[in-house]
Amino acid sequence: MSNMQRRSLGQTNIEITPIGLGVMQFAGGKGIFRFAFPPMTQAAMNAIVQTAWEGGINWFDTAETYGKGWSEQGLARGLQAAGIDDGEVVVATKWWPVLRTAGNIRRTIADRQHFLAGYTIDLYQVHQPFSFSSPEAEMNAMADLVDAGKIRSVGVSNFSARQMRRAQRALAGRGYPLASNQVHYNLLHRGIERNGILDTAKELGITIIAWSPLSSGLLTGKFHQTPELLARTPRGRRLNLRRQIERSRPLIDLLTEIAPAYDATIAQVALNWLVHFHGDVVVAIPGASKVQHAAEAAATMRFQLSAADMQRIDEATRPPM
Repeated sequence: MSNMQRRSLGQTNIEITPIGLGVMQFAGGKGIFRFAFPPMTQAAMNAIVQTAWEGGINWFDTAETYGKGWSEQGLARGLQAAGIDDGEVVVATKWWPVLRTAGNIRRTIADRQHFLAGYTIDLYQVHQPFSFSSPEAEMNAMADLVDAGKIRSVGVSNFSARQMRRAQRALAGRGYPLASNQVHYNLLHRGIERNGILDTAKELGITIIAWSPLSSGLLTGKFHQTPELLARTPRGRRLNLRRQIERSRPLIDLLTEIAPAYDATIAQVALNWLVHFHGDVVVAIPGASKVQHAAEAAATMRFQLSAADMQRIDEATRPPM
């Protein structure tokens, strides 16, 4: 496993590596993700899981809505194929709240357990702040699942600072911490530093899980170096990427300049900044559609950027006040 120090997930006793692996791609072209990701074979999923694990990553993040259980099932099969026992790995998944009430959290937990095939749900997250119920009702339902031994900890995703506080207070009333808030955060999208989310997380001891930490591949530099790749990208992602390529070019140039000193790639420098600049508060879940993506993500944990280099990157990407 990684020589990089593991971190506590929020105020829980669950320990995670600074880099986890997001497995949205394991939705395999199913459901709403058929426009964003091509189908993926189980053999490819197995290889990605094994590579991430062997590289030192000890946790994986999936969700109900990633192919209606398809990603969860693919992850579980990948873990089984790699010979990874339940107690060795940390599994995070999410409940989809839209057009539902908090009661659905209790009613559908058996589905999550079924697709995860015996792997414990270490972190169960409310995927969005939109449902027919309040954050308080959702957190009470989640606390019931912890009480029942069906999940180990509770997180949220895409919650504002105010919504985080409401969730945290409700859980505290049941004797549990709010472990995490999973939000959009990367060097091109630093809004959580301005809108109170990061400050609230630091104040309350909540882990920030950064989704899209490489900005849909933009922060790998591959689209800057090989523009024809854009034409081969699913159209759902292509329009957004095209707008951002020119805007991000100066940053890619800076990361390209810094990377050789660490024998690292541009993507590894971008991820390393994310998981170190704010101390232990932020962890990241890059995705992987190929084995080399998982290997590259894991290898981010073999070095740490200097304070000076982190400062240079900060100054180059800090949003205007």
